[in-house]
Amino acid sequence: MRILLDVSAVPARPVGAGVYTVALARGLAARNELELHLLARRDDADRWSELAPTASVHPEVPTARPARLAWEQLRAPGLARRLAVDVWHGPHYTLPLRVDTPTVVTVHDLTFFDHPEWHERAKVAFFVPMMRRSVHHASAVVAVSEHTRERLECVLAPTTPVVVAPHGVDHDRFRPAAVGDPDDLMRLARVGIAPPYLAFAGLLEPRKDVPSLIAAFARLAPQRRDLRLVIAGRDGWGAEAVGDAAAHSGVTTRILRTGWVPSAALPALFRQAAAVVYPSLEEGFGLPALEALACGAVLVTTTGSATAEVVGDAALLVPPAQPGLLADTLGYVLDNAADAPQLRSAGPKQAAPYTWDRSVDRHLDAYRAAVGVAG
Repeated sequence: MRILLDVSAVPARPVGAGVYTVALARGLAARNELELHLLARRDDADRWSELAPTASVHPEVPTARPARLAWEQLRAPGLARRLAVDVWHGPHYTLPLRVDTPTVVTVHDLTFFDHPEWHERAKVAFFVPMMRRSVHHASAVVAVSEHTRERLECVLAPTTPVVVAPHGVDHDRFRPAAVGDPDDLMRLARVGIAPPYLAFAGLLEPRKDVPSLIAAFARLAPQRRDLRLVIAGRDGWGAEAVGDAAAHSGVTTRILRTGWVPSAALPALFRQAAAVVYPSLEEGFGLPALEALACGAVLVTTTGSATAEVVGDAALLVPPAQPGLLADTLGYVLDNAADAPQLRSAGPKQAAPYTWDRSVDRHLDAYRAAVGVAG
């Protein structure tokens, strides 16, 4: 089977859907039964050749986003015919609508429809109609969780097969280590972090609700003078709300915003935290929460979306947008250290079944379904 995976939307420092696309490209490239083609930006060929050396890389897409989106609709059909691929996979919500080849599109969440206020207006204006058309054009759809599948079927009502393909975890990187591990502490020191601290990691955008975490930390901080809050991740749209919340918290000097954290330091950040906090309002999957569990972290996250589905009983759950309840739960974690070993041991067990190899298997199911529908 000849698969074309469009990787042209993945930034140099991927998060979320970008991490997923990188892992999928690597996993597909390792399968001998496939001939993998990667569609990349014109300035990004070297990265993909290194990540997936057995794949054929086609650096044909313009770098600027508007030109890239236009290229997808105008030029992609010609590339599909030239390469004679069996399946075209758009891993980030959209597809070239005039491609005659069987197509698969990945839907990560439905927040463009459910909560457009969490996104830039220009993105909402583009993605709402394009997602609708792409899902209805696709020969098969990948949903990254059961929660996303349910919202997808409710909002867009696809008529072709929907395959649930959960994300995986790189268990070689995200694995447990002892509290106080010297290598971890050295990696953290290089980015200015030292225990004790609470940690958040992810793109700073409205739906992550980091301001509620800052408000919860402000309630805890007066009684715990050595505790800090580490907010790791690059700024996305709406990130100024995080800065405003920190500035008005009364504990600004104890909040460390690291920006993007090097990949070698991220597992250490999770492992050495007193607790990892992921207070998201809505998630299609919640990969950072699962990675934290794989590291044996004590995790506090929120109910009501795919994250609760993914973490199961291995994390403490609170309703979203409730800083008081979040503060109470974190206070319980900090004051009851005897419970930490049980939580730390539960995380890796919960995360163990989530592998990228299994995710690739489910994507192959989607590709076969797409070919079957088209045929």
